[in-house]
Amino acid sequence: MTLATLTAALPAGALPSAARLADEAPEAPYAGNGQLVAACLLGILAVVLLITVVKLHPFLSLMLGSAVLGAVATMPPGDIVTSFTTGFGSTTGSVGVLIALGAMIGKILEESGGANKIVATLVGKVGPNGLPWMMAAIAAILGLPLFFEVGVVLLVPVVILVARRTGLSVMKVGIPALAGLSVLHGLVPPHPGPLTAIGLLGADLGRTLLYGILIAIPTVVLAGPVLATFVDRWVPKHVAALPGGGSAAGSAAVGSGGAGGSGDPQGFDELDAPLEPGRRRVGFGSAIVAITLPVLLMLVDAITKLLVTDEESGIRKVVDVFGTPVVALLIAVIFCYFRLGLASGMTRMQVSDSFGASLPGIAGIILIVAAGGGFKQTLVDAGVGDVIKDWATGVNLSVLLLGWLVAVLIRLGTGSATVATITAAGIVGPLASTLTTSHLALLVLAIGCGSLFFSHVNDAGFWLVKEYFGLTVGETIKSWSVMETVISVVGFALVMALSVVV
Repeated sequence: MTLATLTAALPAGALPSAARLADEAPEAPYAGNGQLVAACLLGILAVVLLITVVKLHPFLSLMLGSAVLGAVATMPPGDIVTSFTTGFGSTTGSVGVLIALGAMIGKILEESGGANKIVATLVGKVGPNGLPWMMAAIAAILGLPLFFEVGVVLLVPVVILVARRTGLSVMKVGIPALAGLSVLHGLVPPHPGPLTAIGLLGADLGRTLLYGILIAIPTVVLAGPVLATFVDRWVPKHVAALPGGGSAAGSAAVGSGGAGGSGDPQGFDELDAPLEPGRRRVGFGSAIVAITLPVLLMLVDAITKLLVTDEESGIRKVVDVFGTPVVALLIAVIFCYFRLGLASGMTRMQVSDSFGASLPGIAGIILIVAAGGGFKQTLVDAGVGDVIKDWATGVNLSVLLLGWLVAVLIRLGTGSATVATITAAGIVGPLASTLTTSHLALLVLAIGCGSLFFSHVNDAGFWLVKEYFGLTVGETIKSWSVMETVISVVGFALVMALSVVV
C-alpha cells in the first residue's frame, strides 16, 4: 500500500494533508563533507546488513541505521532522536491515512466478490490469443487497490484456470498478470511506495498519478504480453507440470475441461465464488467504479490544475477539495460501503468487520514507511543532503538517473522495494528544489522503477511467485526476475523520454 513537517505547508499541488519535511540542513554542519558521506554510507550499510544478514525487521533496521548515521556524523544524541521522531511522526500522519483507506477498499472489493466479478466478466469476453492481454488489463485494474501479495493470491487461481481451459502455458498467462500487478504497485499511487516517495520529495500527487499511468500502460504491455512470448520459450510450463496438476491453486477448474482444452474461452462463470445464504452478487459496474473512483477524482484534479491556472477560480477550489487524496479515497470507501458491502447482502457489522480486518495487515507497512521518514529526516538534518546536492551539481549528473541508480542498488542489496524507495528518496531529496513540478513527479517514478529492478532470492516476492507457480529457482530468475528488470529499465526509459517534453 509522503512526508513533510507538520508545521510547514506543502507547495501548491502537493499533498494537501501532509506537511513537508524540512529539506534544509543545519546552518553549521555537524562534520566535514568526507565524514558526512561516510555517515550516509555506513547508515545505509547498517540498514542493509541488519535486514539481510541479521534478519531484523526493516522497521527496527531503519531506526538503528538512523542512529548509526547520526552517530558517525557526530550529531548530539538528542538531535538524532528529535530528527528521527519528527520524520517518523510527519510521515505517519500523511501517508498512514492514505494507506489505511486504500487497504479498506481492497479488502471490501475482495470479500464482497467484486474482484471475482471483474475477472469473470472480462476473461470470458476474449479468445485465447487475447487472454494474455486481458490478464494484464485485469491485473492492472485490480492492482490499483490491492497490495501485490493480495493480488497474486487472488489471480493465481485464475491464471491456472485460464491455462487449463485454453491450453495456454502458465507463463503466457501468468507473466502478463504479474506485470500488471508489479507495475501498478511500483509506479501508481495510492500504493505505499509511490506515496512515500511523493511525500518525502514533496511532489504533486495528481501529476505523479497522471504521468505514472502514462508510463505504466506501455510498460505493462512490453513487460507483460510481449515479454511473455519469450519467457514461454525459456520456461515452458503447463498446468499438467505443476504440483498436483495445478489443482491446488486452481481448484475451481476441477470438474470440467483439462489442460489442452478446446481453446474456447467460455465457461469461466465459476470464477464467481458460490454465494453464502443471503448474499447477492456485486455488479460489474459497481466494482469498477469502486476501484477507479479515487483515481479519477485525483486525475481530474491534476488535469484541472494544468488547464485552470487561476488558483482562486471556483472550479479549481471545488476540484482541489474532491481531488485531495484523503478526500478521494474516503469518498471511494463510502461508495464501497453501500455499493459493495450492503448491496452484496453484507450486514453493517460485516462491512465494518471487513474494513477493520484490512488494518492489521498494513500496520507493519506503515511502521516501515514512517521509519523511512525518520531515516530521511536524520540524513537531511545531519547535512548529508547538501553534500549530495553539491556533488550531483558538480558532476552534472541527472537527478532522475541518480534516483534510479540509488534505488537499484538498495533494491539489489535488501530485496525490499519499499526500503529502496525510502532510501533513494531520502538521498536525492535535497535535489528536489532544483526540479520543476513535472520533473519532481518524474523523479518519484524514476525511483519507483529502480525499486523494482531484478528481484532475486532476498526478495519475499521472488519466493511467493516461485511457490505459487511451482517453479525452480532458475526458472523463477528466467521469468519473474527478468520481468521485473524489464519493468525497471523500460519504465525508466519512458521516464527519461517524458522528461524531455514536460
